Amino acid sequence: MPNANASQNFSYDRISKRRILVFSLEIILVLALLVLWFSSEKLQQSRNLWVLFFYSIPCQFLIAIVPHEPVFLYFSKFYQPLIVTLVSVSGAILTEILNYSTFKFIVDLSNFDRLKHSGIVARIIGFFHRAPFLVLWIAGFTPIPFYPFRFLVVLAKYPLGKYLLAVALSRTPRFFLLALLGYTFKLPDWVLAALFVSMILLMNIPIVLKQIQRHRKKNIRHDLVQ
Repeated sequence: MPNANASQNFSYDRISKRRILVFSLEIILVLALLVLWFSSEKLQQSRNLWVLFFYSIPCQFLIAIVPHEPVFLYFSKFYQPLIVTLVSVSGAILTEILNYSTFKFIVDLSNFDRLKHSGIVARIIGFFHRAPFLVLWIAGFTPIPFYPFRFLVVLAKYPLGKYLLAVALSRTPRFFLLALLGYTFKLPDWVLAALFVSMILLMNIPIVLKQIQRHRKKNIRHDLVQ
């Protein structure tokens, strides 16, 4: 019976140096864009559509830590809804290619075969396969968190082309409605800034609280051992 080391070596054997390099570059790109965005007031106030395009990457990469809606509404004040939508959808498609590649790397590296065949995960994948395109469209169009589906499509081995098509067809009407809202009402910058900060807090406070809870449990176990 193969031991854990043999299984781990098999996982590493499936990962080529090229894929490791691509994975590293993807992470570096996203981190660089985040640092650039937060460190440059000029970029934050820019109306250049390239800024909107590249901002789409960190705000939709894996489990996003920054929101896209306030920035989206900001650009909608200066451009027609269709233009803002097309730029944002293009950025979203590029980002989902990176997401698919990144999660595929993680799955192959960590050898998730056992997880895929576990009870609850197998049932989720089975349910997803009943109507995968419809599930992705609903998840992409509605405001429910999308990041679990990024991982699910890789676990379920859903084709990248169909996944990107579902993203495009769901994000386009969603983004257009947001752009139309921003173009019609033209919210003041201070409102958008407040919305941006509020959404960051809402997105990240649960993560921080979970880490604090884990740290407390670890300290309690440590005290009990002593």
